Amino acid sequence: MSDLLDRLRERGWRLTAQRRVVAEVLNGDHVHYTADEVHAHASARLPEIARATVYNTLSELVAIGEVIEVSTDGRAKRYDPNVRHSHQHLVCSRCGTIRDVHPQGDPLSALPEDERYGFTISDATVTYRGICPNCAS
Repeated sequence: MSDLLDRLRERGWRLTAQRRVVAEVLNGDHVHYTADEVHAHASARLPEIARATVYNTLSELVAIGEVIEVSTDGRAKRYDPNVRHSHQHLVCSRCGTIRDVHPQGDPLSALPEDERYGFTISDATVTYRGICPNCAS
């Protein structure tokens, strides 16, 4: 489970009511909401929260490295609070559902030396695609 609120408190990040509710919405396993979904969930808890506040808060969380943006197949960006645990993503090609997955092995070592073209590899992102059980039925 994401520990986003705890991490933000440890950083001393000012948790206004609006920031807190955005962080609460993002807290959890397999959370990959769009900004509009974050706003919808946040406004259910704090009706006066503005869409701009949600967007600004998400931008700040990305900038400080506590949330990552996930973009898949030209769909809306999604926000993932699971930044402390190395993982990849499994994406449904039909509905866009995203799940965190933890494949065995190191994706950095999977690229052969002759395919690195002199690059010093620092990161690898693997996205698995398929059809989720809901879309398959």
